[in-house]
Amino acid sequence: YRRLSHKKWKFECQCRSIFMIALLQRDLLLAVRAGGGFGLGVAFFLIVVVLVPLGIGPDMVILSKVSVGVLWVGALLACVLSLDRIFSLDYDDGTLELLLTSPIPLEAVVTIKAFSHWITTGLPLVVVSPILGLLLGLQVSDLKWVVISLLIGTPALSAIGAFGASLTVGIRRGGLLLSLLVLPLYVPTLIFGANMATKGLEDVSNNGALLILTAVTLAAFSILPFASAFVLRINLR
Repeated sequence: YRRLSHKKWKFECQCRSIFMIALLQRDLLLAVRAGGGFGLGVAFFLIVVVLVPLGIGPDMVILSKVSVGVLWVGALLACVLSLDRIFSLDYDDGTLELLLTSPIPLEAVVTIKAFSHWITTGLPLVVVSPILGLLLGLQVSDLKWVVISLLIGTPALSAIGAFGASLTVGIRRGGLLLSLLVLPLYVPTLIFGANMATKGLEDVSNNGALLILTAVTLAAFSILPFASAFVLRINLR
């Protein structure tokens, strides 16, 4: 009996793993086909960085001082652009209701969707950030701190965005409301992410900001999927 129970448990774990991988692949494919994924966020990020020198001026000394803040604000706003697509497509075609009866918990579904959003939106921003940092006057040796801060902080933006998207799922034209909900929640990530990169550029110890930023990201992926799943169950009743 114990052997049969162990085999059954092992088979269920394998099925759940296969289902989670398939769901991640599906979300990535939909993000590319439906638009608003790789290209839109990167294009918006590029436009923000290009417009800042036009407004501030061509002085590279001033641009290098504000470069970290510009890159972080641009990445934050670029992530907001595609947040409404996390659950809206699945809600419109009824897939979200079927996911409630899937073999994996709804909390895992939310985590996968937040992770797929980060892959299609946050990760491309991290990749192009060194190029845009050079445009703002950063030195090549200083780019690593910007990349590290964005690499650690942008997953938290996706997790928080998934929570905001769960609150507005089913609301017509809820994009503006979603932005108003998540932007205040983005403030801690923005503060500690920019602070970590700025201290790294100034050769000051940034271990405290690094630990806090890492804690924010871990807390977002540990707590918010449960809150998002709870809100989704209420909205889908």
